Amino acid sequence: MNAVISLPDPAPRARDPRPAGRDHHKLAKRLRRQVGQAIADFGMIEAGDKVMVCLSGGKDSYTLLDILLQLRRKAPVPFELVAVNLDQKQPGFPEHVLPEYLAGLGVAYQIIEQDTYSVVSRVIPEGKTLCSLCSRLRRGALYNHAEANGFTKIALGHHRDDRVATFFMNLFHHAKVAGMPPKLRSDDGRHVVIRPLAYVRESDIIDYAAARQYPIIPCNLCGSQENLQRRQVGLMMQQWEKDHPGRIEQIARALGDIRPSQMADPSLFDFRALGRRADAPLPDLHAWLGGDGPAVPAAAHPPGAGAD
Repeated sequence: MNAVISLPDPAPRARDPRPAGRDHHKLAKRLRRQVGQAIADFGMIEAGDKVMVCLSGGKDSYTLLDILLQLRRKAPVPFELVAVNLDQKQPGFPEHVLPEYLAGLGVAYQIIEQDTYSVVSRVIPEGKTLCSLCSRLRRGALYNHAEANGFTKIALGHHRDDRVATFFMNLFHHAKVAGMPPKLRSDDGRHVVIRPLAYVRESDIIDYAAARQYPIIPCNLCGSQENLQRRQVGLMMQQWEKDHPGRIEQIARALGDIRPSQMADPSLFDFRALGRRADAPLPDLHAWLGGDGPAVPAAAHPPGAGAD
């Protein structure tokens, strides 16, 4: 069952989302600048967009909504913001918290009610982590809601540290160099997902959320275990930042400065053509294996793959 509750947006009674105090003002200004830069760099929001801001009740999504509301005041293009929460019917979930908070802001919002918790509890054996299936069901529900309600963009609250952690998760556990892009198209091609907090440090979000005193909803209501692999990566990153301040920022910047010719992926760079004489025929790849393995197909090279 889906329940949709809407309020006019914007509402004249909406309180000023900017935190009081000089330090808090500086922090808010930095967050607005970083989010605005990410939106500009990746073309996240266009004129006339209807943006679904996914609100979980955690510090990241509260901050995302807060900063987007501030930026919309002076944005160079008009766009609509609607906060959307998926109530997955987890035991003990405080259903009143988000509607009361959003109504107090005067923000248009919608609550989706879908009992994914019972599905996950029935399918996943006791003692196993629920997060993977739960995440897939949640994503499907949000995507379906976005399509049914005409949203042009789906905004998620992942920040800089999430992007770096995902990079290492893929590197360590999936043997691939991949991360969490600030903007992507869903696998089915129907949705564009944006992550406006892509440049924002988690530590700044923690400080900002504390200053704003958001009504945080704990993420352990369902009793699910924290992903141990991600937790280990998080601990590694924390230690690095403690021993070498600024390292995580360097890694985050590196994710935006990829040099295909310095890697080893022949689908991104035409290594076979590099330095090849004009009169030399293409080598027989199978011959290099000495008949000990299957033929190796030549990589498909996209246009311009031969240069950085």
